[in-house]
Amino acid sequence: MVEKLSRNNRVVAITKILMETPNKIIGLNRFSEFLNAAKSTISEDIVIVREVLEKLEMGSIETIAGAAGGIKYIPSMGQKAKEDFADELCKALLEEGRIVPGNFVYLTDIMYNPQIVSKAGVILASHFQEMDLDCIVTVETKGIPLAYEVAKSLGIELVIIRKDNKVTEGSTVTINYVSGTSGRIQQMSLAKKSMKPSSRCVFIDDFLRGGGTAQGITDLLKEFDSELVGTGVLVDNIGVVNKRVTDYVSIIDIEYISEDGKIKVTPSNLIK
Repeated sequence: MVEKLSRNNRVVAITKILMETPNKIIGLNRFSEFLNAAKSTISEDIVIVREVLEKLEMGSIETIAGAAGGIKYIPSMGQKAKEDFADELCKALLEEGRIVPGNFVYLTDIMYNPQIVSKAGVILASHFQEMDLDCIVTVETKGIPLAYEVAKSLGIELVIIRKDNKVTEGSTVTINYVSGTSGRIQQMSLAKKSMKPSSRCVFIDDFLRGGGTAQGITDLLKEFDSELVGTGVLVDNIGVVNKRVTDYVSIIDIEYISEDGKIKVTPSNLIK
């Protein structure tokens, strides 16, 4: 138990705890005991935090009634902040040298930038907020940072599907799928201990081209009696027709307008 704190100090502490544990219910007892303050006092502090977060469009605080109730912080971004973020991302994608041989878009630096993936994670998580999910799934490796941020914002587990079997994973389920990029047969594997049966999952990745990976994940999850209920990506190649997946959202849409690597990038309908 800490010494008695001023209201300003308590508000700072409450805000930090909430933002470190998004979408997790925290009982008022925890705040009361940690901050050495009465529940009624903590309730008044929470009203201040809620009003400021909502005013600045930085998220909301939901009250959960009942014996196991409390409050939880739901991250979100205001419309202006989302538009500014998407515009900056579009500029980054148009940088010189971004298109590499094979007409692929170089995204590694973007996907491993904490400031970018944390904001993108909040945007995608907000779309899936009301879907009653059990876990986020992704395929190693580039999509992991973004998938982690989405899982963190939603307060759920992240499950990573591997391209090869690992001895350390124990017993696994492996399937073949057709890559949407190369059209070749590839494999993906998931450890049997990784996922509970009847899980509702969302697939998060960096780039969507033909949707072959998402279709493969759908088939793999069926082996676990689980379901893929949505897909979210940072960048969608909208120039590809007849994608193998239709139920997905993106933050940025990209379209090749010439064979020499000229592209057009725009914020997706999720941002507009």
